[in-house]
Amino acid sequence: MKKEAFSHGDLIEITTFEGIKKGTYMPSSEKFLTLKLESGYNIGISKKKIKSIKLISKYKKPKENLCNVSKKKNLKTITILHTGGTIASEVDYNTGAVTAKFTPEELICMFPELSNIANIESKLIRNMFSEDIRFAHYNILAKEIEKASKNSDGIIITHGTDTIGYTAAALSFILENLNIPVILVGAQRSSDRPSTDAAINLICASQFIAKSNFAEVAVCMHENMSDESCLILPGTRTRKCHSSRRDGFKAINSSPIAQVKTDGTINYINSSFSKTSNLNLKLKLIKENLKIGWIKSHPNMYSKELEVYKSFDGLLIEGTGLGHFPINSTDKETKEHSKMLNTIKALTKKIPVAMSTQAISGRINMNVYSTGRLLQEAGVIGNYSDMQPETAYIKLAWLLSNHKKEVKKLFTENLRGEISKRSLE
Repeated sequence: MKKEAFSHGDLIEITTFEGIKKGTYMPSSEKFLTLKLESGYNIGISKKKIKSIKLISKYKKPKENLCNVSKKKNLKTITILHTGGTIASEVDYNTGAVTAKFTPEELICMFPELSNIANIESKLIRNMFSEDIRFAHYNILAKEIEKASKNSDGIIITHGTDTIGYTAAALSFILENLNIPVILVGAQRSSDRPSTDAAINLICASQFIAKSNFAEVAVCMHENMSDESCLILPGTRTRKCHSSRRDGFKAINSSPIAQVKTDGTINYINSSFSKTSNLNLKLKLIKENLKIGWIKSHPNMYSKELEVYKSFDGLLIEGTGLGHFPINSTDKETKEHSKMLNTIKALTKKIPVAMSTQAISGRINMNVYSTGRLLQEAGVIGNYSDMQPETAYIKLAWLLSNHKKEVKKLFTENLRGEISKRSLE
């Protein structure tokens, strides 16, 4: 097959050894050409079977009519900062291309309900997968929030769901004296799917900003599988608990802040949050070149797994149960465990080593069993904390960036709602 002289969306005719097919050329793989037939179905044709391709007509992009975004005096102003395209994207079924929509006009066209909730400002910060976000991006976002906060009543950040909890935690620590709401919104299902949660999540976040006096970082996602309401989840307590369900986000060791219905009704579940104020926002950024390790306890570990962190700035151990790690040599098969204890002792003399738990809920208590007491004696910090690992990891990086001499003291102190005095269960 010769080099393709046509583009996505072109109408083409393909002759194969089995016959002739006519349809729209769609994004294709290296070995198969994808064609959208007149019936609307797509078919894949092996490129090895193609004898010839005839261009029938070139694709003509339809003119786009942008929606009116005139300002209304009686509405608050919300700035939407974009880091990813899933929640604000459309699929052009003529070409198969996914087009990100970021301008206020485009957003109002996609989500017309927004025009009756708030005056919308919008800015593209990045268009990236959330798994690619680094500490530097937290700082970039924080600086953009600082700029936008001067002319906005609230900020929404569109974000990929996989690491949305990490970013919410990072911004919770970085944004000191936050005086307006900052709500992160994601979508488990892309905007082109009938089951998408993008519109409801964005609308509920906007309703919450428009009608509340909340002034913290939070996450807004579906409450359940219906499209009636969302939950406002605390920024340092949110975890993705399901890979794809629309209601896959939960508040860990805490309760949601509020339930928001699509009609704008807000039912507060936990009202002990910071309120809008005249405080001066301060940025306490995370050092971008920090190396924070994270190791998960598992059977059959080796001390070499720990030794790689000798050159790091800090280490988080995701222990089992109440905060345990395989350090007890009880027979010839567990001789390696004493090596791991010695490695931990060597590490804690150089860097802070903190403990969190693999359990979904509950808190660390390294006083109950001898394993925990030995880890404390070795210098591991984090006892009595009920932070989830994602938040503990971010907090360790933030403390090393801003309070390096007080890491051991502050790690187990509640600074942004990340640690509770008493467990809920």
